[in-house]
Amino acid sequence: MISKNINQTKLNNYKVIIDALKATDVYTKGHSDRVSGYSVLIGKKLGLSKLDLENLRVGGLFHDIGKSQISDSILLKNGKLTTEEYSEMKKHPIIGKDILSNAELFEDILPIVMYHHERLDGTGYPYGLTDNQIPLLAKIVSVADAFDAMTSRRSYRDELDLGYVKNELILNSGTQFDPIVTKAFLDILENNYEKIEKIKSSY
Repeated sequence: MISKNINQTKLNNYKVIIDALKATDVYTKGHSDRVSGYSVLIGKKLGLSKLDLENLRVGGLFHDIGKSQISDSILLKNGKLTTEEYSEMKKHPIIGKDILSNAELFEDILPIVMYHHERLDGTGYPYGLTDNQIPLLAKIVSVADAFDAMTSRRSYRDELDLGYVKNELILNSGTQFDPIVTKAFLDILENNYEKIEKIKSSY
């Protein structure tokens, strides 16, 4: 009973913060929900544990929480960001870590929040980590995040064609994306696309 009450308290705390984030961040409305869903699909495909799947679910929901402290003029800009604006945008993983690090219940998802924009080749941000330095769950959210970014309508472009998106995932496998994670997601796109569509239609 105590464990059940603790879990319910965690869920209530998550919901309060998620609702607050959605209310202030029009740019990513629905994005974090979809990234969470896609990440869990990948995790299941890779045979991850229930704990890892739960961390993917929650980490996906909170991966962009740092954007709540980024100016709307940057988040909602209709066009390419300037170098200065992009530098400001790249701070959101660290801001997200700072927002969540004072609450113990978020400890397990901090690596996802901090490292989901790192790349295998070391050209990602904010720390420039390379392959084995990047946690698996962050690699999974990275692929899910990129997929949703490409397949969502933005102020400056329409949703990209699925064939083009698949090709981008393949081209960037091994440099930006983990090859094993990418292969698992491509398999889902090829053979279980109805699961992707269900998530997309829900948000």
